[in-house]
Amino acid sequence: MKTGLYIHIPFCQQKCLYCDFPSYDNLTHLYQPYVAALCQEISGWGGVLSGTLIDTIYIGGGTPTLLPADALKTILTKVHESFSIDAAAEISVEANPGTTNQEKLLALKSGGVNRISFGVQTFSDALLMSIGRIHSAEQAERSVKEAQDAGFSNINLDLMYGLPGQSCKDLKVSIQEAIKLDVTHISAYGLKVEEGTPFAAMDQLGTLILPEEDDDEEMYTFTTEYLPQHGFRRYEISNFSKVGYECRHNFKYWKYHPYAGVGAAAHSFFQKERLSNITDVSQYIDCVKKGKLPIEFRENPSIAIAMAEYIFLALRTVQGLSILEFQEYFNRGFYLEYGEIVSELLQKKLIAVKENQINLTVLGMKYGNVVFRAFLPG
Repeated sequence: MKTGLYIHIPFCQQKCLYCDFPSYDNLTHLYQPYVAALCQEISGWGGVLSGTLIDTIYIGGGTPTLLPADALKTILTKVHESFSIDAAAEISVEANPGTTNQEKLLALKSGGVNRISFGVQTFSDALLMSIGRIHSAEQAERSVKEAQDAGFSNINLDLMYGLPGQSCKDLKVSIQEAIKLDVTHISAYGLKVEEGTPFAAMDQLGTLILPEEDDDEEMYTFTTEYLPQHGFRRYEISNFSKVGYECRHNFKYWKYHPYAGVGAAAHSFFQKERLSNITDVSQYIDCVKKGKLPIEFRENPSIAIAMAEYIFLALRTVQGLSILEFQEYFNRGFYLEYGEIVSELLQKKLIAVKENQINLTVLGMKYGNVVFRAFLPG
């Protein structure tokens, strides 16, 4: 089976108020040593995956495009030196509007990158400021057009709904602006107030004023109806694309396929084992320098956990869960394990069953977490 590669760049210019991802600001002095350590870890994985074809690469963060052009070139060169890469590989990089320029875009292009994902979130300057973003709507538009001028035709925009002070009208304007930019993919995420974030602290103090439940539901409904009407097919709970532009790397996660993760806080799923790297950037660099594996956690999930993960990851997608593929992977009868749960979810109209396929219904897509929890071991 072909394998995916994830590369984590943990640097940000400024942490967003809602973000709980492993990313850090004010670490410019660690850019160079981090890239050196990253390249060393990439070389190590190249040996482990010798003879394996890499067909998706995703460089995420943080903000990878905060790195200088020569650092991006160094990483991409090391990747090509260390792995056998499919000629048709999807190679993605995340970018923040305002952090790309012609030099960086050309460095990415020459390094084989063929997909860019811009974290726009909203085209309202007032909302951008309120959630701690550092770019403007104008910069977002300019960054997309510069990427298109540099030859990138596969571009995603991340958008968010349910933001403090946001209305459905605000969201409609953002989605319409995204469509006007002629991008090929839109990810639309509802805000979740994550523990340990500034938003969580504000929520506890009662100063985080979020949209009412009815308003949030209106935004969800508008997004899921409007995008398909304008050429963006929904293929996963939060992801919409033009035909043929689905994010292939994300299917590695949703379809329980193997992937290697390199960099601080990166996760891997390899030979049915889950691995996670040291989160602290300085500790990660020191560990790799000493020639040690930067892994701080590894586990072989129990069969009950593995089966539940397999099911709810597959159900996130419009393709849904193949019962035959499940039974082949785990060598267990699906209905012997989950017959009662399936019956309950069918009664609640959260799933649909057709022959050997299970899919979330429109209602199930809306309340996916209810479905996913049902399959978790008690």
